[in-house]
Amino acid sequence: MRVCEAMRAGLFIALIAAAWLGGQVQESLAQKPSDSTRASSGKETIPRKEMGRSADPYTIGFVTGTPQCTEFAMAQDIATTLASGQETGPHGEVALRVLPIVGNGGIRNILDVLTLAGADVAIAPVVLVDRLRETRTFGDISDRLTYIAPLHIEEFHLLARPEIGSLTELAGKRVNLGDDGSASAILGREVFNRLGVKISESNLGPEAALDGLRKGDLSAALLVSGKPVSFLTQVSQLDGIRLLPIPYSKELLQQDYLPSTLRHQDYPNIIAAEASVDTIAIKSALFAYNWPIGSERYRLLDLFVQTLFTRFPEFLGGAHHPKWREVNLAGLLPGWRRFRPAERWLQQQSGGEAALRKAFGRFLEGKPTANPSDREELFRDFLRWRERNPAK
Repeated sequence: MRVCEAMRAGLFIALIAAAWLGGQVQESLAQKPSDSTRASSGKETIPRKEMGRSADPYTIGFVTGTPQCTEFAMAQDIATTLASGQETGPHGEVALRVLPIVGNGGIRNILDVLTLAGADVAIAPVVLVDRLRETRTFGDISDRLTYIAPLHIEEFHLLARPEIGSLTELAGKRVNLGDDGSASAILGREVFNRLGVKISESNLGPEAALDGLRKGDLSAALLVSGKPVSFLTQVSQLDGIRLLPIPYSKELLQQDYLPSTLRHQDYPNIIAAEASVDTIAIKSALFAYNWPIGSERYRLLDLFVQTLFTRFPEFLGGAHHPKWREVNLAGLLPGWRRFRPAERWLQQQSGGEAALRKAFGRFLEGKPTANPSDREELFRDFLRWRERNPAK
């Protein structure tokens, strides 16, 4: 009798376990596409935003570059500045937090925003995001991404050993372009190919690349990030490592790249006084996931934009990164739609783009004809002028 009761109890437990496992398998299949589904498309599978888990309702996920890059430093600037001046709740919670998320500074940043439930915004190179949209590698992303504001330019820093005198001398040499998939790797490979310099590519992180330069395992290493990059303070003139010029060619690079210059004040530990190094650069922007209007994440992103834009003058001085002084919140990003609350804030502050241009024109009346390359500095002067003359 006891044996029969034990058998019945064991059978009952087994049935419960089988039912539970069946439910788990069904749920797993519902959440993940099959391999055959992923392979059925000629292109890569269109990424879907994770909606299964509830993201922190008070935290903006901010995807940026590696901890050694300027873009990560700017995300930290935002996180620490916006964390101050907020009222806390009974358990120390705040209405808005910004969480920097380490990315690779390239396409992965945008894919994280397109797929991760906790990723809301990302700093990314405009040229790479434009290409993702044009090639439709991941489907039509123009409706799933929006932009908040253009940011700064990111310069190409080509570090080389002392025996390397020019870019062409890197032909056949081992050159580190950064982690595979990063902006440095994708665009560095492209630039070398366009300029006709065939290198032996390496894909190491910044720390390993610097070590490889010192040991002679690498002839050069590329880092794409906004100047000055604090990581490069580790480079000493005693190492013999120098910044190599990258010539700007209108015929080969004009469409996607800009000319730029690295100066002594940017890197006094590498560039001699009164000296400079010509290089190229790309534009960056702050992109956001296009959350449904009225959703919880949309409202949180709205609060983030209102707070960031309102407190933007705080980023222009003090210990904040100098790249903030290049940012023009009212700047446009051709081909992309701006996040609606950001557009609304700008219109409320300036009376719309037409009024802003008219006011800028009045500001220019008292100035000599300016070189186009000085326009960003002039625009910052204009913003300061408007603060002193709000009625004009």
